Amino acid sequence: MRGLPNQALLPVVEDLDQLVVLFRGSGPGEELYVRWSVGPDADLAGGHGAEQSSKDALTGIDLPGLSANPLAVESWWGDRPLRLWVARRLYDYCHLRQLRGPGVRPWVLVGEQCGRGPDNEPLVQCRRPVAWVSERALREAEQAVQEQASTEWGPLHRAD
Repeated sequence: MRGLPNQALLPVVEDLDQLVVLFRGSGPGEELYVRWSVGPDADLAGGHGAEQSSKDALTGIDLPGLSANPLAVESWWGDRPLRLWVARRLYDYCHLRQLRGPGVRPWVLVGEQCGRGPDNEPLVQCRRPVAWVSERALREAEQAVQEQASTEWGPLHRAD
């Protein structure tokens, strides 16, 4: 995809509060997503369109978009803290770092949903990479989730 910034030049969201500010500041029609991968350089190497794809781990089939987690808040969330919503969105897929190996980390993108994957996750076409998410933000997300003290909730990992 032409005109994309080199991932080494992407800014870093330093903490969870900064990610909340980034989300609040997104413009109309700018849907923000979090993707766990080695980064936009690898994910977007093929360009815009069908080349942006993820792979289904069970069948190996190429999916018509990048698996990503939306930051958009659902109406049922009501007036609960936006910080907890964003923390949860980060924490949901934190297991992917260990599962997919070295260099996998979260990054934020502006995207457009183009379908659903086999786990009902959104598949998106990236319009623009926005920022990396720092280790500090991930630790703060984990802490915010753990403070809820739920014994029935954790990352969306099949093996657990």
